[in-house]
Amino acid sequence: MYDLIIIGGGPAGLSACVYAGRGLLNTLIIEKKSFGGRIKDTEMVKNYPGIIQTSGIELSDMFRNHALGIENVERIKSTVTGVEKDGNIFKVHTKRRGTFEAKAVILALGTREKVLGIEGETEFAGKGVSYCATCDAEFVKDKDVHILGSGNVALEEAEYISKFANKVSIISIHPDGIVDADKDIFKQVLRNPKIEIIYNSYLIKIQGEEYVNSITLSKLGKETSLETDGIFMFVGMEPQTEIVSNLGILNENKFIKVNEKKMTNIPGLFAVGDCTDTVLRQAVVAASDGAIAAVYADRYLREEYR
Repeated sequence: MYDLIIIGGGPAGLSACVYAGRGLLNTLIIEKKSFGGRIKDTEMVKNYPGIIQTSGIELSDMFRNHALGIENVERIKSTVTGVEKDGNIFKVHTKRRGTFEAKAVILALGTREKVLGIEGETEFAGKGVSYCATCDAEFVKDKDVHILGSGNVALEEAEYISKFANKVSIISIHPDGIVDADKDIFKQVLRNPKIEIIYNSYLIKIQGEEYVNSITLSKLGKETSLETDGIFMFVGMEPQTEIVSNLGILNENKFIKVNEKKMTNIPGLFAVGDCTDTVLRQAVVAASDGAIAAVYADRYLREEYR
């Protein structure tokens, strides 16, 4: 029996780990992939207070090493398949490691890339369709590629990919035919001779043989086929909240509803980071969420079990 189980090892979960561990809570953190979270896929981080500039990998390593170095924190890698509350005790079911019990749980489930269901998208995933610039940019060296998206992420990743590719064409999917990104990032992209922006267009089909070799766009009602060596999809994220979909804690967009203490409507069940209905999804916000949840989880335990 643990005092606290944290599900998810990104910045939010690891921050909760630090505060729970320092609060002497007997803590288990469960992560299905690698500790550190999605920030490790970010080439450069320049907006984390106190750290002027670092790579996403370096920052995620700092999070991980800090949290997992605390003595009373136990960690395992496993896929959580469900969470239930039996009386005052939470049961966390995993795919291969059995069931773990705790007096409180913090959900740090994160998000994943949104799949649009465009024709050819699933068929060519990993064969020219990519959702991660850091992972796949080196494979498009000296090639011509396209990016679908119009926000900050799409433009930032276009800058990174342009270091490898011969040409990067951004397909802006904003309905008003604009780029919905910060002005500084937009200006930087406009100055890059290897990047162009295609406005008022929608991607309707991805084609190829073994690998992607062309895409079809609809621009102002007219279909156009363009040759390409690959397409990167940066069209938003969706929460990974399926394992708690039966608990009545999700909003209409499947994000977890929490109060100012990061507690759901189930006493003792907290949620933090990008999987919640927050207004800003950034590492610094996730870290703040984790700290708040761990502190109030500690208070909940002291009040519930005193």
